[in-house]
Amino acid sequence: MQAVKPSQELLAQYADACERFPQHANHPAALVKVSEQRLYVLKGESCLGTYPVSTSRYGTGEEQDSYKTPLGVHCVAEKIGGDAGFAEIFRSRKRTHQIVEIESGDPRTDQEHITSRILWLAGLEEGVNQGGSVDSHGRYIYIHGTHEEGLIGQPASVGCVRMKNRDVMDLYDSLEVSSLVIISE
Repeated sequence: MQAVKPSQELLAQYADACERFPQHANHPAALVKVSEQRLYVLKGESCLGTYPVSTSRYGTGEEQDSYKTPLGVHCVAEKIGGDAGFAEIFRSRKRTHQIVEIESGDPRTDQEHITSRILWLAGLEEGVNQGGSVDSHGRYIYIHGTHEEGLIGQPASVGCVRMKNRDVMDLYDSLEVSSLVIISE
């Protein structure tokens, strides 16, 4: 995890989310800045570190079947795969016990593998990312590992927040069920 200071804007978004959702504010939080393709881990006034990520290649948006990354305040609803191996593939949130080869190059593959760890998000803002056709949990929005590590740092997913496998394993250990996850432009 690289230590980089987030902007005042991100810190203000984090403070606002902690104030609005105090029941989720007792744990480290993740802030995803889509324009930077970066995830920050914060606890109180401290930035614990940052990771490169990959959000949707279709942009941001909340609608079901849009394949876009939803914005707003979320929390970690479920942590899946704490005992899975490095680059182990998940299907329907179940371990397959299959390991995929990591792609370090730029070209996109024809597969959309979810690997190593899953942090399944739930929206906290009614009508924004919770409920109806904008429900992040119902859309299966995750933070997860990918075999396409060469695409990390640029928009490449179909809605989720992708991370390098070692990074998502580290993040998985840093966040708790109920930790805030804020996704902003």
